[in-house]
Amino acid sequence: MLVINPFVSKCELNSSDTAANMPTNNVVDQRISKFKNKGKDLAKLREKRISECVELRKAQKNENFLKRRNITLSSLPDEEALSPENDTVGLQKLLSKGRDPPLKEIIDAGLLSPFVSFLAMDDESTLQFEAAWALTNIASGTSWHTQQVVEHGAVPAFINLLASPVLHISEQAVWALGNIAGDGAAYRDILIECNVIPALLARICPDTPVGYVRNLTWTLSNLCRNKNPCPPLSAVQQMLPALIQLLHLSDKDILSDACWAISYLSDGSNDRIDVVVKTGIVPRLVQLMNSKELSIVVTVQTPALRSIGNIVSGSNLHTQMAIDAGALNVLPNLLRHPKPTVQKEAAWALSNIAAGPCKQIQQLITCGLLPPLVEVLRNGDFKTQKEAVWAVTNFTSGGTVEQVVKLVQSGALEAIINLLQVKDAKVILVLLEAVNNIFMLGETEKLCLLIEELGGLERLEVLQNHPNEMVYQSAHDLIQKYFNDVVFLFLLTNPGTLIFKAAKLGNLKFKCTKKKIKM
Repeated sequence: MLVINPFVSKCELNSSDTAANMPTNNVVDQRISKFKNKGKDLAKLREKRISECVELRKAQKNENFLKRRNITLSSLPDEEALSPENDTVGLQKLLSKGRDPPLKEIIDAGLLSPFVSFLAMDDESTLQFEAAWALTNIASGTSWHTQQVVEHGAVPAFINLLASPVLHISEQAVWALGNIAGDGAAYRDILIECNVIPALLARICPDTPVGYVRNLTWTLSNLCRNKNPCPPLSAVQQMLPALIQLLHLSDKDILSDACWAISYLSDGSNDRIDVVVKTGIVPRLVQLMNSKELSIVVTVQTPALRSIGNIVSGSNLHTQMAIDAGALNVLPNLLRHPKPTVQKEAAWALSNIAAGPCKQIQQLITCGLLPPLVEVLRNGDFKTQKEAVWAVTNFTSGGTVEQVVKLVQSGALEAIINLLQVKDAKVILVLLEAVNNIFMLGETEKLCLLIEELGGLERLEVLQNHPNEMVYQSAHDLIQKYFNDVVFLFLLTNPGTLIFKAAKLGNLKFKCTKKKIKM
């Protein structure tokens, strides 16, 4: 049974190699302005991070997992299946074909109307079940196939079947409705308007078999999907109590789909996030995010981490609730997780926390997140490094002088200088923003010496020949503003000071020349 919902990287969805050398049209500035801290304008703090990149990543999951075909049922022998009384079962064998079942041929043969009519035959349970099974598999096809099932009146018939006393018939209806909901927001909302949610929730009880509950949870998760538009708030409030209940079960498939449902519901405005966090579910999500049980690691960790990442993209209060629940204590291990996808999600969540006020940045430091962050900057998968770069830039935008000094002392400056060699122009612009933020704290001469010693000046000079005009201009501006003769003048007036070594970062001190405004 396929229940894992792998996510698609925002980097995969929103970046292209061909665009890397083209002007970015302020894409980086737009993302900075939509973080909880704006990069340059320190008067505008804690704006919601709803960047174009993140919206794409959150909205577009692997669509292959939205629908599922039921191909595990046993069928009758061929000779029996071909008898007139078993025509429907014979079609089951056709629909069970591997990759290309003849869905269009069945629809073109005009079989949908009789199938839907069979759903109402309560006194013919075998025929009723086989018709439900066939329609479920047809609805698992393309959007056109799903449309044909809906337009032939299957939705109200399936909702009525949810109340069937025959458990496997009712479960087949759950499966069919999950496939219809998985097609997109339009059919999801049609199901909601037909009162599918109360009918589904009525089937959740202590004696419901675990396999049935798995299908139910998957269908509920599909009803939580899609943002354009989001599910009606009234529907969200109907489903949340049941989802919270499901999140306290032990079955990994149920936990996985329930966590994905929460991740979809928390992927929106602060008001939407608020509805989720007010249920008190945040500590349970952190607990699942930190699970050491091998059977649920990744399967459950990933959607739980995604949910926490969505929550910390909300207000200061939402972020603090995640911190108070222990999220920062879990993130160091997740940043060192063997799976790069988990590392990337953890770095993304950290980048949102780093966009908060200095109190939350200090909690980030106290929980030991700087060493694993620098490790990711140095050695991580490039997609993870992108998120770590945003974490550093947000940190340098909103941190106090002392906090940024700790960041530099942790090796972050050396790591971001090394990353100036990457080909992605957008990443380079964010890196240059971080360097500029560090310079804004003061002690320009000492920083110039340190950056030159780390090879940063040479990298900046190379970037002045970059084909991307914004990269060229940013590198040129940094050199003109901070390096133009400053190293020579500093050495002239301070003979013998070139003993400054990267290993002696503990001697680096700043004077605060620019007061940062904090909430």
